[in-house]
Amino acid sequence: MFPLRDDRPTYTPPIVTTMIIVACAFVFLHEISLDDFSRNFFVEKYAMVPAHLTLTSLVTSMFMHGGWMHIIGNMLFLWAFGKSLEDAMGHMKFLSFYLICGIAAGIVQFLFNYYSRIPTVGASGAIAGVMGAYLIKFPRAWIHTLVFIVVFVTTVDIPAWFFTIFWFVTQLFSGYGSITQTQVSSGGTAWFAHIGGFIAGMLLVTVMGTRNRYVRRVDHRW
Repeated sequence: MFPLRDDRPTYTPPIVTTMIIVACAFVFLHEISLDDFSRNFFVEKYAMVPAHLTLTSLVTSMFMHGGWMHIIGNMLFLWAFGKSLEDAMGHMKFLSFYLICGIAAGIVQFLFNYYSRIPTVGASGAIAGVMGAYLIKFPRAWIHTLVFIVVFVTTVDIPAWFFTIFWFVTQLFSGYGSITQTQVSSGGTAWFAHIGGFIAGMLLVTVMGTRNRYVRRVDHRW
Protein backbone atom coordinates (compact mmCIF):
# COMPACT_ATOMS: atom_id res chain seq x y z
CA MET A 1 0.00 0.00 0.00
CA PHE A 2 1.29 3.45 -0.94
CA PRO A 3 -0.53 6.49 0.52
CA LEU A 4 -1.11 9.29 -1.98
CA ARG A 5 -2.95 11.97 0.01
CA ASP A 6 -5.39 12.49 2.85
CA ASP A 7 -8.83 14.11 2.76
CA ARG A 8 -8.17 16.88 5.29
CA PRO A 9 -8.37 20.51 4.18
CA THR A 10 -5.22 22.55 4.87
CA TYR A 11 -4.93 26.30 5.30
CA THR A 12 -1.20 26.87 4.91
CA PRO A 13 1.19 25.66 2.19
CA PRO A 14 3.32 22.64 3.20
CA ILE A 15 6.57 24.58 3.01
CA VAL A 16 8.65 22.39 5.33
CA THR A 17 7.29 19.13 3.93
CA THR A 18 8.13 20.28 0.42
CA MET A 19 11.60 21.44 1.47
CA ILE A 20 12.36 18.08 3.08
CA ILE A 21 11.28 16.26 -0.08
CA VAL A 22 13.42 18.55 -2.24
CA ALA A 23 16.42 18.14 0.08
CA CYS A 24 16.12 14.34 0.06
CA ALA A 25 15.80 14.34 -3.73
CA PHE A 26 18.85 16.59 -4.11
CA VAL A 27 20.98 14.41 -1.82
CA PHE A 28 19.85 11.23 -3.57
CA LEU A 29 20.61 12.61 -7.03
CA HIS A 30 24.04 13.63 -5.74
CA GLU A 31 24.58 10.12 -4.37
CA ILE A 32 23.79 8.36 -7.63
CA SER A 33 25.95 10.81 -9.60
CA LEU A 34 29.07 9.70 -7.71
CA ASP A 35 31.42 6.91 -8.78
CA ASP A 36 31.54 3.80 -6.57
CA PHE A 37 34.53 4.92 -4.51
CA SER A 38 33.15 8.41 -3.88
CA ARG A 39 29.70 7.04 -3.10
CA ASN A 40 31.10 4.63 -0.51
CA PHE A 41 33.05 7.48 1.09
CA PHE A 42 29.95 9.68 1.10
CA VAL A 43 27.83 6.98 2.75
CA GLU A 44 30.54 6.18 5.31
CA LYS A 45 30.82 9.84 6.26
CA TYR A 46 27.14 10.83 6.46
CA ALA A 47 25.16 7.62 7.13
CA MET A 48 24.33 6.49 10.66
CA VAL A 49 26.61 3.58 11.60
CA PRO A 50 25.57 2.19 15.01
CA ALA A 51 29.08 1.05 15.91
CA HIS A 52 30.37 4.60 15.30
CA LEU A 53 27.35 6.69 16.25
CA THR A 54 27.57 10.49 16.09
CA LEU A 55 24.89 13.14 16.58
CA THR A 56 25.69 14.59 13.17
CA SER A 57 25.08 11.28 11.42
CA LEU A 58 21.70 10.91 13.15
CA VAL A 59 20.61 14.02 11.26
CA THR A 60 22.43 13.64 7.93
CA SER A 61 21.34 10.01 7.50
CA MET A 62 17.69 11.19 7.41
CA PHE A 63 18.30 12.81 4.03
CA MET A 64 19.99 9.82 2.39
CA HIS A 65 18.36 6.88 0.64
CA GLY A 66 19.44 3.53 -0.74
CA GLY A 67 17.58 3.40 -4.05
CA TRP A 68 14.76 4.74 -6.18
CA MET A 69 12.01 2.71 -4.48
CA HIS A 70 13.36 3.67 -1.08
CA ILE A 71 13.16 7.40 -1.68
CA ILE A 72 9.92 7.33 -3.72
CA GLY A 73 8.14 5.28 -1.05
CA ASN A 74 9.39 7.49 1.78
CA MET A 75 8.46 10.72 0.04
CA LEU A 76 4.95 9.46 -0.76
CA PHE A 77 4.43 8.65 2.91
CA LEU A 78 5.82 12.02 3.97
CA TRP A 79 3.59 13.92 1.55
CA ALA A 80 0.44 12.00 2.46
CA PHE A 81 0.83 12.44 6.22
CA GLY A 82 3.17 15.40 6.58
CA LYS A 83 1.31 18.28 5.01
CA SER A 84 -1.73 18.06 7.32
CA LEU A 85 0.45 17.70 10.39
CA GLU A 86 2.56 20.67 9.33
CA ASP A 87 -0.61 22.70 8.80
CA ALA A 88 -1.76 21.79 12.31
CA MET A 89 1.58 22.36 14.07
CA GLY A 90 3.00 25.30 12.16
CA HIS A 91 6.12 25.27 10.01
CA MET A 92 8.93 25.65 12.54
CA LYS A 93 7.34 23.43 15.17
CA PHE A 94 6.79 20.75 12.54
CA LEU A 95 10.44 20.95 11.43
CA SER A 96 11.63 20.57 15.03
CA PHE A 97 9.19 17.71 15.53
CA TYR A 98 10.39 15.95 12.38
CA LEU A 99 14.08 16.19 13.28
CA ILE A 100 13.54 15.07 16.88
CA CYS A 101 11.55 12.05 15.71
CA GLY A 102 14.31 11.15 13.27
CA ILE A 103 16.96 11.41 15.98
CA ALA A 104 14.84 9.34 18.39
CA ALA A 105 14.35 6.70 15.69
CA GLY A 106 18.09 6.53 15.08
CA ILE A 107 18.82 6.14 18.80
CA VAL A 108 16.33 3.27 19.12
CA GLN A 109 17.90 1.58 16.10
CA PHE A 110 21.31 2.03 17.74
CA LEU A 111 20.12 0.47 21.01
CA PHE A 112 19.06 -2.70 19.20
CA ASN A 113 22.05 -2.81 16.84
CA TYR A 114 24.87 -1.00 18.65
CA TYR A 115 27.40 -3.54 17.36
CA SER A 116 26.48 -3.10 13.68
CA ARG A 117 28.89 -1.52 11.19
CA ILE A 118 26.25 -1.45 8.45
CA PRO A 119 25.26 2.11 7.42
CA THR A 120 21.65 3.11 8.10
CA VAL A 121 20.07 5.68 5.81
CA GLY A 122 16.59 7.01 5.09
CA ALA A 123 13.88 9.33 6.32
CA SER A 124 11.56 6.51 7.35
CA GLY A 125 12.23 6.85 11.09
CA ALA A 126 11.24 10.53 11.05
CA ILE A 127 8.28 9.78 8.77
CA ALA A 128 7.19 7.06 11.18
CA GLY A 129 7.04 9.80 13.80
CA VAL A 130 4.80 11.84 11.51
CA MET A 131 2.51 8.81 11.13
CA GLY A 132 2.37 8.26 14.89
CA ALA A 133 1.41 11.90 15.41
CA TYR A 134 -1.15 11.68 12.61
CA LEU A 135 -2.80 8.73 14.38
CA ILE A 136 -3.15 10.84 17.53
CA LYS A 137 -4.39 14.03 15.85
CA PHE A 138 -6.39 12.82 12.84
CA PRO A 139 -7.53 9.22 13.41
CA ARG A 140 -10.80 9.79 11.52
CA ALA A 141 -9.20 11.15 8.36
CA TRP A 142 -9.13 9.04 5.21
CA ILE A 143 -6.04 8.17 3.21
CA HIS A 144 -6.33 7.82 -0.57
CA THR A 145 -4.11 4.82 -1.16
CA LEU A 146 -2.56 3.03 -4.11
CA VAL A 147 -3.02 -0.71 -3.60
CA PHE A 148 -1.39 -3.60 -5.46
CA ILE A 149 -3.45 -6.81 -5.51
CA VAL A 150 -1.45 -9.53 -7.27
CA VAL A 151 -1.34 -8.13 -10.85
CA PHE A 152 -4.06 -5.52 -10.33
CA VAL A 153 -3.52 -1.90 -9.25
CA THR A 154 -6.29 0.23 -7.79
CA THR A 155 -6.88 3.10 -5.38
CA VAL A 156 -9.01 2.95 -2.25
CA ASP A 157 -9.77 5.24 0.67
CA ILE A 158 -8.55 3.74 3.95
CA PRO A 159 -9.24 5.13 7.44
CA ALA A 160 -6.12 6.77 8.83
CA TRP A 161 -6.39 4.91 12.13
CA PHE A 162 -6.43 1.56 10.32
CA PHE A 163 -3.60 2.46 7.93
CA THR A 164 -1.26 3.71 10.65
CA ILE A 165 -2.01 0.97 13.18
CA PHE A 166 -1.71 -1.76 10.52
CA TRP A 167 1.61 -0.30 9.39
CA PHE A 168 2.92 -0.13 12.95
CA VAL A 169 1.91 -3.71 13.73
CA THR A 170 3.77 -4.95 10.64
CA GLN A 171 6.88 -3.11 11.87
CA LEU A 172 6.55 -4.77 15.30
CA PHE A 173 6.32 -8.26 13.81
CA SER A 174 9.13 -7.57 11.37
CA GLY A 175 11.30 -6.15 14.14
CA TYR A 176 10.69 -9.19 16.32
CA GLY A 177 11.51 -11.43 13.39
CA SER A 178 14.78 -9.59 12.77
CA ILE A 179 16.10 -10.20 16.31
CA THR A 180 15.39 -13.92 16.02
CA GLN A 181 17.62 -14.24 12.97
CA THR A 182 20.93 -15.91 13.58
CA GLN A 183 22.75 -13.60 11.19
CA VAL A 184 22.44 -10.46 13.28
CA SER A 185 24.74 -8.37 11.11
CA SER A 186 22.78 -8.77 7.91
CA GLY A 187 21.46 -5.67 6.16
CA GLY A 188 17.88 -4.79 5.50
CA THR A 189 15.16 -2.52 6.83
CA ALA A 190 15.73 -0.61 10.08
CA TRP A 191 12.56 -1.91 11.73
CA PHE A 192 13.39 -0.54 15.17
CA ALA A 193 13.93 2.94 13.78
CA HIS A 194 10.36 2.75 12.46
CA ILE A 195 9.02 1.53 15.80
CA GLY A 196 10.97 4.09 17.81
CA GLY A 197 10.04 6.94 15.49
CA PHE A 198 6.33 6.05 15.56
CA ILE A 199 6.17 5.96 19.37
CA ALA A 200 8.25 9.14 19.62
CA GLY A 201 5.82 10.90 17.28
CA MET A 202 2.80 9.85 19.35
CA LEU A 203 4.39 11.13 22.54
CA LEU A 204 5.98 14.24 21.11
CA VAL A 205 2.89 15.63 19.38
CA THR A 206 1.07 15.38 22.70
CA VAL A 207 3.79 17.42 24.39
CA MET A 208 4.33 19.96 21.60
CA GLY A 209 0.66 20.32 20.74
CA THR A 210 -1.02 21.69 17.63
CA ARG A 211 -2.96 24.80 16.75
CA ASN A 212 -6.64 24.74 17.72
CA ARG A 213 -8.46 24.57 14.43
CA TYR A 214 -11.73 22.73 14.05
CA VAL A 215 -13.42 21.89 10.79
CA ARG A 216 -17.06 20.86 10.84
CA ARG A 217 -17.95 18.38 8.12
CA VAL A 218 -20.25 15.48 7.49
CA ASP A 219 -18.65 12.21 6.47
CA HIS A 220 -21.23 9.60 5.41
CA ARG A 221 -18.62 6.85 5.39
CA TRP A 222 -18.84 6.60 9.21
